[in-house]
Amino acid sequence: MIQSTQTNEQFLIELQNVKKIYGTGLAAVAALKGINLSIEKGEFVAVMGHSGSGKSTCLNILGCLDMPTDGDYIFKGVTVNKLTRNQRARLRRYYLGFVFQGFNLLSRTSALENVELPLIYRGVPLKERRRRAEQALDSVGLKGWESHTPSELSGGQQQRVAVARAIITEPVLLMADEPTGNLDTACSREIMDLLV
Repeated sequence: MIQSTQTNEQFLIELQNVKKIYGTGLAAVAALKGINLSIEKGEFVAVMGHSGSGKSTCLNILGCLDMPTDGDYIFKGVTVNKLTRNQRARLRRYYLGFVFQGFNLLSRTSALENVELPLIYRGVPLKERRRRAEQALDSVGLKGWESHTPSELSGGQQQRVAVARAIITEPVLLMADEPTGNLDTACSREIMDLLV
């Protein structure tokens, strides 16, 4: 678990002058140029912009999948930049949920096993994992699809498996990179209702 070393926990998330630069010298590209952002617990925030504007980079930093080049990322009063790699992994495991734009499902693994994965990392016993994974798949409309691998699912179904995997741990912070991009309007509304 993480412990706050600061007294101000008014915000769940704070980005303070966060910059992200890829490459060096003449090849350097500034994906983020000094972002300041504060999000309170319970807020629903959409990060919007044109392609290449840094949305995914911002989400990757918020999800501890990447680190800023400069500036501070503060989560629940803790400066994430100062955490070790293992501490950031624990933060992801116990506090964060992420729906990736490309789904990131394990190709040779069933929908049920893909959804169970975060609970395996938490050490949840098999019987409890299965029960919760079945429940999560049912909540996204995939009851009866538990044994299917990603190659046996449509893009929309894969997206719903990814959403089920993200919500199964009931994370403090849930991030989604285009979570309804492959879904029809009715399914999109159902998924957004789950995420909110």
